[in-house]
Amino acid sequence: MGILQSIKMALRSIKSNKLRSALTMLGMIIGVSSVIILVSIAQGSAQNVTSRINQLGTNLLTINTFGNDLALTEDKINELSKLNGVKAVSPVVSGRVNVKKEKTTSQVTLTGTNAAYSSVKDTKVSNGRFITDLDIEYRQKIAVIGADTASTLFGTTNPVGQYLQIEGTSFKIVGVLVSKGSSMGQSGDNVVIVPLSTGQRLVKNTTINQVYLQGKSEDQMDLVMNEVEMKMASLYPNKSDSYSVTNQQDLMDTMSSVTNTMTMMLGGIASISLLVGGIGIMNIMLVSVSERTKEIGIRKAIGAKRRDVLLQFLIEAVVLSGVGGLIGILTGVGIGKALSSLLSLTVSFTSSVMVMSFLFSLAVGVIFGVFPANKASKLNPIQALRYE
Repeated sequence: MGILQSIKMALRSIKSNKLRSALTMLGMIIGVSSVIILVSIAQGSAQNVTSRINQLGTNLLTINTFGNDLALTEDKINELSKLNGVKAVSPVVSGRVNVKKEKTTSQVTLTGTNAAYSSVKDTKVSNGRFITDLDIEYRQKIAVIGADTASTLFGTTNPVGQYLQIEGTSFKIVGVLVSKGSSMGQSGDNVVIVPLSTGQRLVKNTTINQVYLQGKSEDQMDLVMNEVEMKMASLYPNKSDSYSVTNQQDLMDTMSSVTNTMTMMLGGIASISLLVGGIGIMNIMLVSVSERTKEIGIRKAIGAKRRDVLLQFLIEAVVLSGVGGLIGILTGVGIGKALSSLLSLTVSFTSSVMVMSFLFSLAVGVIFGVFPANKASKLNPIQALRYE
């Protein structure tokens, strides 16, 4: 008997027991959909974390010094900017300040910096412009405000060209930042950015303890970091405990390792339900063999070979798992999209996960279908015909 005929007989048998077949496939549907949902949520979370870290800036190194005696002076910052592989340098002073517009008062994070901050920290303006070197040189009382600050103080009105009070001093708003949301527990929208010289006066601190460096290329970041560490060691000999140099890529690698582990763990947990579904298929197929013992005996008596019986029952198991896998993919995508919209989760569907889940469900069908199929093919035709 050809394989096409075996497929037809297997499908006919499945159709004759629709409810039982549906319940058998349910295990595979739940298993495949669980794998897709959990892995997609984990991958979406990983993408979200990566995006948040990238909002801190690209190819970024951060230098922090501790104490006024280790302040980063202008000369030392210039030496750092001349290192090979360094594209831009942005010194920063920061603090919390009170801002006021008419009767509305708010407390925001103030950042005093230079013009390079825009590219170093990947900060863009939606209206107006960013601060310039001339603003710093002439100690201009101008400010670039975050999206939340603009909304709090000005509502829907365009703030560019208007004035606000920062610690009682009037500042002209020259730009509004593009919304960046929260990153690493800090809001990137509830801020005010002013020229470095002006910011030092506002926070009453002329000491610079933080500098951001942007590398020219992502591939050279390890080399640039080594150069920066060597330069810092020469600038501050025997004081390595009093400063730190951190690489954003190291943070991304750490987070990537954590999210990959989480993805594998969630995928492994969900895969257990696929194995449970496979056991369900084997149980149903064993029951089917018992119910159809006489049918098997008749087929073998009129010339069916052991291979034909084995193939028929194996095809039934594969069809059950395969159809269950396909329905599971559709169910998983549907539930994933529903969770994404209802719970505001970042869900990332990948074709590789869907294909792997489907192939795994087929493999489960084959593995757990072999034993019942083998049992059916070994039945003695005479004993099978006598079976009641």
